[in-house]
Amino acid sequence: MQRDLVKQLLYDMLLARRFEEAAAEQYTQGKVAGFLHLYPGEEAVAVGSLRAAEPGDYVVSTYREHVHALMRDVPPGAVMAEMFGRATGCSGGYGGSMHLFSAEHRFLGGYAIVGETFPVAIGAGYWLAMNRSPDVVLCFFGEGAANQGTFHESLNMAALWKLPVLFICENNHYQIGTEVHRQAAVVEVYKRGCGNGVPGRRVDGMDVLAVHQAARDALEQVRGGNGPFLLECDTYRFRGHSMADGGAYRSALEVAELKARDPLLNLRNRALENGWLNEEDIEALHQKAHGVVEEAIRFAGQSPAPDDLYQGVYRRPLDLYAGRP
Repeated sequence: MQRDLVKQLLYDMLLARRFEEAAAEQYTQGKVAGFLHLYPGEEAVAVGSLRAAEPGDYVVSTYREHVHALMRDVPPGAVMAEMFGRATGCSGGYGGSMHLFSAEHRFLGGYAIVGETFPVAIGAGYWLAMNRSPDVVLCFFGEGAANQGTFHESLNMAALWKLPVLFICENNHYQIGTEVHRQAAVVEVYKRGCGNGVPGRRVDGMDVLAVHQAARDALEQVRGGNGPFLLECDTYRFRGHSMADGGAYRSALEVAELKARDPLLNLRNRALENGWLNEEDIEALHQKAHGVVEEAIRFAGQSPAPDDLYQGVYRRPLDLYAGRP
């Protein structure tokens, strides 16, 4: 059982890392437009927590959401095609990198406004509570969003109505370029839940097995009708805030120290030490992940652009000018 879990988690993280590296490559070639926020270093959070969730659970994410979508089994080709702005993308080519969405997979979207995930999540949680559903909403956010008013308002409402929401903070220590100690009086985000009646805990977000177990425990508590829970994952992004950010505000020593705790390397070494996997197993997972990503790029590159710019709007601008209803 442990071998199967480790194999799945390692493959997921390898896929996530390769997908993000490929996205960066496609961005530099001009195939991905707009902002691009990448996830290397944080893979243990999305992989560990979402592989602990049930298929019926809902997910609300931020603009750094590619890996969350992949872990909800949104096809890699559909994610890459969306970043290419193609009609076969999961949002029809209209959302791009920051606005992935898939109702089929209960992935309720990535949101570009900091703190926007909270009210969306409690809205979904309220619907689940009204319908007495056994499902849970997993709401991802960065530590910078905990300074937004929506954070406290939403936690208060979720606790008051015992909504089935698991709030997951991806604390990567930097709100764009501002370190958490310079923008928050209380740097341990999980402690901020107590003022709103929401219990919480902190876990090593560079250890996928620790995140997976913590998420399982939290989901069991929330699913049991005990109201919301706040799980803080202490992690680190290896790249800048976006492709436009060189990350000069961080020292090379700091980045090197954190890269030494790479979650992929962490799990790989433990798998070998404990005999869960061997080198041949790991190489096969590498090759599989690379092949899936290469196919996703091919699929996106061969997909057509959307054929109707105004699909989904109430009226076409030209109709208004022409006086047509």
